[in-house]
Amino acid sequence: MGTRTITMSHEELDRFGVITRVRERRLTQDEAARMLSVGVRQVQRMCAAVRRDGADGLVSRKRGRPSTHRFPERLTRTIVTLITEHYADFGPTLASEKHAERHGISVSNETVRKLMIQAGLWKTRAQRRPKIQQPRARRPCFGELIQIDGCDHHWFEDRAPMCVVLVFAPRAP
Repeated sequence: MGTRTITMSHEELDRFGVITRVRERRLTQDEAARMLSVGVRQVQRMCAAVRRDGADGLVSRKRGRPSTHRFPERLTRTIVTLITEHYADFGPTLASEKHAERHGISVSNETVRKLMIQAGLWKTRAQRRPKIQQPRARRPCFGELIQIDGCDHHWFEDRAPMCVVLVFAPRAP
């Protein structure tokens, strides 16, 4: 295998420090496993990798390589071309529905959204400008709001039974 020059992440540097202490016998594998939140067998594998490859043994071999599950480049170009020619003003959901309906290309809404963002045809919520709304003017309708209050009381002392007085008070806007 050729020499790789890949910088280590902070997590990998921390792991390297712990594994180095295990190899120097200042730390047990069990303690290292607890510190790194992995199993003892994984610590043994890390120690073997460091012994074999040095610090590079802790760096993932997959780093820097394209995913095996990535979307095919040819299909990506086809979808973006169709969107720019026919569906440039569509949202991702409608565009993906039209792809399935008219072109027989079944792609998830999320995939179409990502492709449209990459092509500059769609903006994320964070990129969109907020719509500035003018505050609504108060309505100048006097008497539209009415406050009503009432209470039971012996208003006429003993000359009449208890009565309720209702007060209607229009509120000014």
